[in-house]
Amino acid sequence: MKEMKIKLGVDDVRDFVKAAAECDFDVDVNYNRVLVDAKSILGVMSMDLNNVLTVKFYGEDSGFESFLQKYAVA
Repeated sequence: MKEMKIKLGVDDVRDFVKAAAECDFDVDVNYNRVLVDAKSILGVMSMDLNNVLTVKFYGEDSGFESFLQKYAVA
């Protein structure tokens, strides 16, 4: 499992969900106690996008990881 902290805007959600959906492994997003499937646009939109989100993914995909770098926070 790998983990990355990201910050998404409302306009970024569609691209993020599309990139997650192309992965053949599970991708989750969480903030505090809320955990949603990153492949669900409604789930990701229900997150508080004003905060830093944690993405956990359970496989290897260099394209997805480089995509996440655009939204990574320190």
